[in-house]
Amino acid sequence: MCKKCNKKHTNTNKEDICMSSVCWLINNKTGYKTLASCCGHGKYPITVIVSDGRGRILEWFSQIEIPRKRNFYKKDKQGVFFIPEVK
Repeated sequence: MCKKCNKKHTNTNKEDICMSSVCWLINNKTGYKTLASCCGHGKYPITVIVSDGRGRILEWFSQIEIPRKRNFYKKDKQGVFFIPEVK
C-alpha cells in the first residue's frame, strides 16, 4: 500500500500502480473485469471495482453493489479518493 501516490497506469482505467498484481489476478483468474482500484492510501479500505459481465458493478472485497457505471470514487478534503458505499 502506498501513502498517497495517485499514480495511474496509462493502459488501464483507473488503477493505482501498487494495485497492479491484485487487478491482474482478478482479470486473469476470475470471470470479473476490474474497472478501478485504490489501495486506500493508508486512510480507507483497499477497494477494487469490478464488472461481473452481467451488468452488475461491485466492489470486489466487500461485494457491495455500486449503483454507478463511472465516477466510482469521491475525493475527501485531503484529496484522498474513497468509495462512499464502502467507507
